[in-house]
Amino acid sequence: MSDFASPQGAQLVRLAEQDRATVSFTLDGRAVTALEGDTVLTAVLTCVGSLRRNEFSGQPRAGFCMMGACQDCWIATDSGERLRACSTFIRAGMQLRSSQGEGI
Repeated sequence: MSDFASPQGAQLVRLAEQDRATVSFTLDGRAVTALEGDTVLTAVLTCVGSLRRNEFSGQPRAGFCMMGACQDCWIATDSGERLRACSTFIRAGMQLRSSQGEGI
């Protein structure tokens, strides 16, 4: 058993830089938090196990190259805007929708 808390099923566990300001956002209609300066990808993966599902196989995906080149980290806002999760910084009040919830 570890000494740090992480949401059950989260892909990433934060071990350092825990003293940054908290940012509230929604993911698939659920209120969650991240830390200021996190990318959307980091913010999402500290809450859940994957970013989206592959449109062909249905398998979970969590980003690949982490630098915006591979097209694997797209996520949508509630308004339908598509963002690259690995190169977009989380902002307070963002309303994100993964293909785990309703799809993009």
